[in-house]
Amino acid sequence: MTSQVSSPAEQADEAVVGEQRKPAGTKDVRRLDRVIIRFAGDSGDGMQLTGDRFTSETATFGNDLSTLPNFPAEIRAPAGTLPGVSSFQLHFADHDILTPGDAPNVLVAMNPAALKANIADLPRGAEIIVNTDEFTKRAMQKVGYDSSPLEDGSLDGYSLHPVPLTTLTVEALKDFDLTRKEAERSKNMFALGLLSWMYHRPTEGTEKFLTSKFAKKPDIAAANIAAFRAGWNFGETTEDFAVSYEIAPATKAFPVGTYRNISGNLALSYGLVAASRQADLPLYLGSYPITPASDILHELSKHKNFGVRTFQAEDEIAGIGAALGAAFGGSLAVTTTSGPGVALKSETIGLAVSLELPLLVIDIQRGGPSTGLPTKTEQADLLQAMFGRNGEAPVPIVAPCTPADCFDAALEAARIALTYRTPVMLLSDGYLANGSEPWRIPELDELPDLTVQFAQGPNHTLQDGSEVFWPYKRDPQTLARPWAIPGTPGLEHRIGGIEKEDGTGNISYAPANHDFMVRTRQAKIDGIEVPDLEVDDPHEATTLVLGWGSTYGPITAAVRRLRNAGESIAQAHLRHLNPFPRNLGVVLGRYEKVVIPEMNLGQLATLIRAKYLVDAHSYNQVNGMPFKAEQLAKALKEAIDG
Repeated sequence: MTSQVSSPAEQADEAVVGEQRKPAGTKDVRRLDRVIIRFAGDSGDGMQLTGDRFTSETATFGNDLSTLPNFPAEIRAPAGTLPGVSSFQLHFADHDILTPGDAPNVLVAMNPAALKANIADLPRGAEIIVNTDEFTKRAMQKVGYDSSPLEDGSLDGYSLHPVPLTTLTVEALKDFDLTRKEAERSKNMFALGLLSWMYHRPTEGTEKFLTSKFAKKPDIAAANIAAFRAGWNFGETTEDFAVSYEIAPATKAFPVGTYRNISGNLALSYGLVAASRQADLPLYLGSYPITPASDILHELSKHKNFGVRTFQAEDEIAGIGAALGAAFGGSLAVTTTSGPGVALKSETIGLAVSLELPLLVIDIQRGGPSTGLPTKTEQADLLQAMFGRNGEAPVPIVAPCTPADCFDAALEAARIALTYRTPVMLLSDGYLANGSEPWRIPELDELPDLTVQFAQGPNHTLQDGSEVFWPYKRDPQTLARPWAIPGTPGLEHRIGGIEKEDGTGNISYAPANHDFMVRTRQAKIDGIEVPDLEVDDPHEATTLVLGWGSTYGPITAAVRRLRNAGESIAQAHLRHLNPFPRNLGVVLGRYEKVVIPEMNLGQLATLIRAKYLVDAHSYNQVNGMPFKAEQLAKALKEAIDG
């Protein structure tokens, strides 16, 4: 879904909620500038779908938004247990925001497990909507409640709305030819209808979505729509909800353009398709499904009309092997994975370094080590991307900073790979991959020209005057070798993992040649043209906070909070992690203190200290969740004062 918005204006990410009351019939409507809602329930309750639909309607309405889906790693955890809780948090506002929010203003809890797993995150006074039908003695005992939290006073500090969602849904669908169990499955749509009424969300898009999703089961579609409308009508008529809320569109938050809501993995997929079109090359994805990267494979498989070919391999090694073969054949080649898969692909990445062929290796980072936390976020693969291969095998590294930025990062990774004939690592993570935000759809003339020239004939003259093709004769500016497509007459050459002779590409064991080739490959990476690092420092601060990847939103929100409180602090964010921007050393030298927040144990800080001899201070978190703005603001304030 798309919407039109007007010119930009920057406001605080975590603005204080303001309200204006006005009568609307028998119920009041309060005007807010932002709200944070979390839907939580069993992994079979459809919380991700509910949150996604609420998000889509919010995007259509024109609010700025940021989301945080959070679901269990188990395919189907035991029903009603804490490990089985799935949640979806949405922060939407009438101004520019950067994070899914620190603490929900509203929690929709579909069962006791959902309430217990999320209650600690709620501030006092928050609204809690609970499905009372699920608060049976057995269900409560399963999660450790000795008495009902709905009756024992433990929720007195909150605005509690007990709603028998299951009963109301079944009653609303009594005229449909459905079993009770089938009717109960629509309770998430009842809850969605209620929340849509509370926050004045559009409804047409959801009804069209349900009609389309269940096109082959029109009775199920009609039942879900009926439950959705019943939830809306319940909000309108019940006395328990005396107030509804309005959050105006964010008309001043963005540049003029056409916008749509987009997740990081979807933006990456579109960026790859755009890169292949701008390069005039077919796109080939060789991949093996792995959470949280699988969505890219799913999405790209839909776009054969753009010359995209997807191959679901039998394992990670086969996936990257096929992709490297496609690169040799003249495609824009991609392989997608997460951290454990990168380990399996490392030998072939080294082969791509030796062959000097363009290849995009997309790592959607997750919690580790080993299988770790498959559905939780982390950014702990940076050192693996830098050094996780045998021998000297340097690889450029690019990292997007927001879900929408994944589109531009894909184009940038393709530019580097195609220009310099090298594999490129793109480090996203689960937070970016599954989260979403508004994205301005670019015009075609805004996209970079990525066209490449394949080798067409001989490129070297021997002493006897004969002309030959040397596969490792380099461009003097980029040090890239020619890209020769198999089958081109006269360009026959060998490939393989054994060291090549400079120029000819023949196998060579000569010590001097190996030393030269190692240094040349490193010089090629070091010489990649990347933009200088931009620093946001309006008041000549003495403390710089430096970040990379998905920490951008929480860091920027924390910096805004500090500046609004009168503190002076500078901010910079790295997209290119290998090579670093050429001015990074100069930037770091301007500040007395450098703080680097990371969702690892200090990997970027280690690289910064080693390369620039700067006493960078790490602030680290590895709990599978993104930083909270308030948490970072407190840590940065301590750094400023310390």
